[in-house]
Amino acid sequence: MSDAHEAGETRSTPHGAHGRPPTRGDRWAALKASPFLPAAVLVLILAAAAALFAGSYTYTMANPTPRHIPAAVVGATDTAEGRRVVAGMEQELNASLELRRYGSVAAARHAVDEQEVFAVLTAGPDGTGVLLDVVGAAGASVAQVLAEAGVAVGRATGVPVEVRDIKPLQKGDPRGLALFYISLAAVIIGFVGAIQLSVHARALLPAERIAFTAAYALLGGFAIAATVDLLLGALDLPFVESWLILALTLFASGMVFTMFNTLMGRWAMLPTWGLMVLLGNPSSGGAVSWPLLPSALGHIGRWLPPGASVNAQHTAVYFGGHQHLFPFLVLGGWALVSCGVFWFWRHRHPGGRDRAPAHAAD
Repeated sequence: MSDAHEAGETRSTPHGAHGRPPTRGDRWAALKASPFLPAAVLVLILAAAAALFAGSYTYTMANPTPRHIPAAVVGATDTAEGRRVVAGMEQELNASLELRRYGSVAAARHAVDEQEVFAVLTAGPDGTGVLLDVVGAAGASVAQVLAEAGVAVGRATGVPVEVRDIKPLQKGDPRGLALFYISLAAVIIGFVGAIQLSVHARALLPAERIAFTAAYALLGGFAIAATVDLLLGALDLPFVESWLILALTLFASGMVFTMFNTLMGRWAMLPTWGLMVLLGNPSSGGAVSWPLLPSALGHIGRWLPPGASVNAQHTAVYFGGHQHLFPFLVLGGWALVSCGVFWFWRHRHPGGRDRAPAHAAD
């Protein structure tokens, strides 16, 4: 009888803490302790990320528009034919053509190799027409826009316009996208590798984590270059230079995630994805050349690891002997800053062997 009486009392006791009804604070505390709150937050974040991902790539790549295209001018453009063609090109390209005069074809070609101009307009005496040299290797999309504009202007003005590609893309990469793809692979595998180290090699000490990031960067860069060049034959790469560019990209990308993992813990993927994928890849100039990107993105892209990687790789493959220091400074700067932040606040990183597992105290 007493047992039944006690059981009845137990059933009638309120379910809140210390026998009182559960309050809103109790319910919120229970929700925070449950797996449902982070799961619900992730649902919202993933939906927003999907929209941003589609929007950023569509905005930059779906309808590339000429905005600022530097072009070299050589010869007598002050003739009637020259003036008609130049005016027609500017009109066809919505006045986005920036003309730079050079004293000789050799000087203009040097500007092409330095990637200072994307085309060369050479005008002869009246009646001889205009030669439009485009540079497919400097950007297939830009070369296509310029070639189409030149043909249209020739028809509209009656001036003979000959279009030729003085530095075409390699046969295995007719759209010029292979360099974008290998740089994209290096960026994504770079931070995915760091994520996997944080999950499956959580006990690594800070110096060991940096060393293993460098190890998979070197091996991954070699694997990408070997697959594209030696196995598939899609590109003829300057192998060692391309390999090291890819390795530096992988390392910088991996250390960027490690930095954010140190500063933000489990939410580190958000700024990494935003910086590298949502902003960095569309503005890299790999799929759509910088002169066709919205001007702000064209400038920002040069300062981010994906853009720096594409820039360095592009120059190495197509403009050998004219490599620039800037993209390496960008990649090295991101890697150095990320390593420095991680090292300075290494005590905040969730990994390491000096921390007992969460269940150890049980």
